[in-house]
Amino acid sequence: MTNLRGGLIQMALKGDTAMSPQEIKQKMIEAHLPLIAEAGKQGVQVLCFQEVFNQPYFCPSQDAKWYGAAEKVPDGPTTRLMQELAKKHAMVIVVPIYEEDITGVYYNCAAVIDADGKFLGKYRKTHIPHVGGFWEKFFFKPGSSGWPVFETAYVKLGVYICYDRHFPEGWRALALNGAEYIVNPSATVAGLSEYLWKLEQPASAVANGVYIGAINRVGTEAPWNIGEFYGQSYFVNPRGQIEKTASRDKDELIVHDMDMDMVRTVRNTWQFFRDRRPETYAVLTDI
Repeated sequence: MTNLRGGLIQMALKGDTAMSPQEIKQKMIEAHLPLIAEAGKQGVQVLCFQEVFNQPYFCPSQDAKWYGAAEKVPDGPTTRLMQELAKKHAMVIVVPIYEEDITGVYYNCAAVIDADGKFLGKYRKTHIPHVGGFWEKFFFKPGSSGWPVFETAYVKLGVYICYDRHFPEGWRALALNGAEYIVNPSATVAGLSEYLWKLEQPASAVANGVYIGAINRVGTEAPWNIGEFYGQSYFVNPRGQIEKTASRDKDELIVHDMDMDMVRTVRNTWQFFRDRRPETYAVLTDI
């Protein structure tokens, strides 16, 4: 059996939204450092944080102040710090961050760093919502990353971000590109989304024969108070079984060993990739 030890960190906002983005960034990184060290101590091989991990979920506002939270990837300070920590702990780290491409062009991004500290590349969130309380198009340009799969030291890794998870095409594209484990860093609040939280990702894991690590933040964030970020980060296997879940309301690192042989076993049993009929699907892109 080939195990992959994964780690997911969920966290509430530190400080408050009256602070500057830089002050919040410092507090959030300081709060993550002990959990990153603990992940290293426990032998985590692939670690992922929540969506835009070092800031509040600022999209309920339409305040240009938050453009100041964006930084270059990989040349910004957060990515460079995580490269040092990845090398120190021999750990792949997925770093969801607010990225500045050029002034005025910003992405919801995740940097992927290998276990030797090398920057492997990034994924930019493809699907951007824009509804009450989630004014993301004010802050993020839709990404067109081409569904990259990162050949890390331990696993073929894909990234999908939050709202992306509602779209089955990306899960399938990542799996067909070779992903065995896909992480989905999120910021999602109680309501209809909570029901979907434990429905969509297990279904996607089954449909594509992959492990998925789903990460959500916790707590509420004033002054927006759009709802409770309900945590419950989890690992789900290629049979759609949730193997380990975090709490609803606590800062937490969860660590779990994934049996990666199950990816091959499930794909050879259910044969969804063999039986798909892409020649019949062209109409899907024409509608």
